[in-house]
Amino acid sequence: QVHLVESGGGLVQAGGSLRLSCVASGRALSTYFIGWIRQAPGKEREFLGVKGWSGPGIGYPNSVLGRFTISRDKDTNTVYLEMNSLKPEDTAVYYCVAGLRFVRTSDGYEFFGQGTQVTVSS
Repeated sequence: QVHLVESGGGLVQAGGSLRLSCVASGRALSTYFIGWIRQAPGKEREFLGVKGWSGPGIGYPNSVLGRFTISRDKDTNTVYLEMNSLKPEDTAVYYCVAGLRFVRTSDGYEFFGQGTQVTVSS
């Protein structure tokens, strides 16, 4: 069982930046890929990327490539999503996810956090 708690969402103007945090707890965290997905109103979930304990994974979609960065702090069991050059279309609920395999779809992860709202105003 993995427990994920997100924080850092909020309201930001277009062009601004935000950093989301996800603190993970549970057993054998080093075996999990942990990262982020998002869901905008009326849209399907979008996979943003995950990171393994030793690094690899990721899988940024074109919609965020070059603007979003996922990092993982093993000492604090925290995964970050650094978001720059934000656009109104980035408005969504952002969820931290964890799973034992690296897959590039939001359906491939066993554990989800409660989500944090990000709103980008134009």
